[in-house]
Amino acid sequence: MSITSEADLNGMKKVSDVVAYTLKEMKGYARPGMSTKELDDFGAGILKDFGANSAPHKTYKFPGWTCISVDKEFCHGIPSPNRILQEGDLINIDVSAELHGFWSDNGASFVIGEDRHGHQALVDASRTVLKKALDQVKGGVKIAEIGHLMETEAKRLGYKVIKNLGGHGIGRGLHEQPDELLNYKNPFDQRRFRKNSVVAIETFISTHSTYAVHHKDGWTLVGNKGGFMAQHEHTLVITDDKPMILTEKNEIWT
Repeated sequence: MSITSEADLNGMKKVSDVVAYTLKEMKGYARPGMSTKELDDFGAGILKDFGANSAPHKTYKFPGWTCISVDKEFCHGIPSPNRILQEGDLINIDVSAELHGFWSDNGASFVIGEDRHGHQALVDASRTVLKKALDQVKGGVKIAEIGHLMETEAKRLGYKVIKNLGGHGIGRGLHEQPDELLNYKNPFDQRRFRKNSVVAIETFISTHSTYAVHHKDGWTLVGNKGGFMAQHEHTLVITDDKPMILTEKNEIWT
């Protein structure tokens, strides 16, 4: 969507605060010995308290309220009472919601407890790539150039990017134009970011794979060559200068 009024901006700020707060609280609540279903129920309760609707459930009938992916699950993981979190697990939580007709999206990967398996470097790389990308996003900048920056930074840090996942426009629906805000440079993409547009920009930084494929459950995505992936995501408004980060209260950089 494009922000055309104060009401638009206030609506996006409110729903973005909700998803950011929910993500932050879920990260703080996650602990070894907990099932991903228990963690999802906790997040669902927060959304309900705000009167917000789970975006993946509302849009796609996703079998959960938030997406929770663990270890070699890249994204869109289904919360389950049988998936028990372990010390040192790499976990990704993606929270998106609708509130009063406005939609927002954010996500973060992190390590639970002690970093027993050395995942923290991947998590840090993903956060670094997103921050550097957002520092360069503004009206008139080519979308493909931001993708190029993201891939270049990922490679510099020793990682790959997933080429069939990307950010997207958002605002009056979960996925809007511009779509396919990719983590690499598509030389055929001549689009530019437009001032006042609302987009969700996210990283997909991996250790081994370059494409995500569906797991047998039909929802969860894993790597075509295995390994691990970290994702971080903010919803923002494009300006003539630094973007207005609507989901900054998730504190994914702190």
